[in-house]
Amino acid sequence: MDRNAKKIVWGVGTSRTLRAHWSMFELALDYDSRPIRSRNGENVTPEYTRLNPTQKIPTLQDGDLVIAESAAIVNYLTTRYGGLRNMQPPADPAGRSRYDMWCFFCMMELDADTMYIIRRHGELQSIYGDAPNAVNAAREIFAKQAQATVQRLGAGPYAMGERFTGADSYSLPALRARCGAISRFLTRLATTCPEAQHEEPISGIEANRPPTWHGITKASAGKSTSESQLCDRVDNRFRRICYENQ
Repeated sequence: MDRNAKKIVWGVGTSRTLRAHWSMFELALDYDSRPIRSRNGENVTPEYTRLNPTQKIPTLQDGDLVIAESAAIVNYLTTRYGGLRNMQPPADPAGRSRYDMWCFFCMMELDADTMYIIRRHGELQSIYGDAPNAVNAAREIFAKQAQATVQRLGAGPYAMGERFTGADSYSLPALRARCGAISRFLTRLATTCPEAQHEEPISGIEANRPPTWHGITKASAGKSTSESQLCDRVDNRFRRICYENQ
């Protein structure tokens, strides 16, 4: 696949769509964004349904290739284009097994089994129904898995040690959504105008800020020690990639 082939990322506004945008950013790939959202009709149009019959976001177009599911998008991008940025998944079986462990853990324990339940039956309860017991249980499970994540990370800054990989693209958006502080990276995603250099968010930031971040002003507020440690690591990564890519 040609690195210069036209690339389009469909979808904004969630931690899952952020994985795709963030991977493109880290890999320094040029692409177009189609800022459609879920649940407002933009994802059920005939045009988008032809690309992705599930009508879910995100979806990646890379030339004639179409890939859905954020995890598949991250793995494809880092495998295909990660060589120049030292972001390819490990080639050896032991290293790849550790990489896969992180990916599956993040997609299940930090996303589907916890964050998605909190989102569906918390802020989207008018659509999916109120389920306070499920939400409370999901929060407790997330806190437990956050502690496990800290233990697994150890002293290394990233999931695979000293280098940033797709495994971090899985975990950090979900963790960042839970932590909640606003990053300059999202401002850069939303616009390329000079105002993006400011610390404070501008109007365009709303398009790429997951709804779960609204109303949270301090990363450590109400969090366990493990969650606060994760918030610090996530915030540091977001700041670092912004300043390194000015």
